[in-house]
Amino acid sequence: MRYLPGILAMAAIVVASNILVQYLYGQWLTLGAFTYPLAFLVTDLTNRLQGARAARLVVVSGFVVGVICSLIGSQIMGEFGPLVSFRVALASGLAFLAAQLTDVTIFNRLRAKGGWWTAPLFSTLVGASLDTMIFFTTAFAAQLTFLEPGNDVTWANEILPLLGVGPAVPLWISLGVADWCVKIALAVIALAPFRAIIWRFSPRIA
Repeated sequence: MRYLPGILAMAAIVVASNILVQYLYGQWLTLGAFTYPLAFLVTDLTNRLQGARAARLVVVSGFVVGVICSLIGSQIMGEFGPLVSFRVALASGLAFLAAQLTDVTIFNRLRAKGGWWTAPLFSTLVGASLDTMIFFTTAFAAQLTFLEPGNDVTWANEILPLLGVGPAVPLWISLGVADWCVKIALAVIALAPFRAIIWRFSPRIA
């Protein structure tokens, strides 16, 4: 029961992100880009307050919820096929596990080093970067079409200027860069609630 708040928070974030990722915000982002980074805040708070073992339990619980969401999404047909393709589901699961477990490991190693912000900031920066790289490469790179031959991702490989202004790259790279920028910005912003919550529940370690 002591891990329940973290598990419920992670489950809520995963469910919300799976729904909101279907809606575009501007040209380069989905609404899910603004909710998913909160998963790192939940992981880091659990790690700081209850330890790495509890944080890993919360991560695995979130992964299970994500798998369930993907299975449900794969059975719901949208205008262009299932809402969640096998390739996107695979990319999402791999990215989530790798990024969150990496976050836990780095946070744990930096727990007693530097200021209060060192562990949450650097663990999230590395985890978020890993998440973006794994997800967008696995889900959309043309070189990995063998993962799901029937899934047409040519739209994601259209060559366009990076974020509309840079060198010509596949569209999915622009999407990934935009997503990564949001994650990094929210990693910095999340330091404020991290500090406040830690101070509220355990001022001795804040």
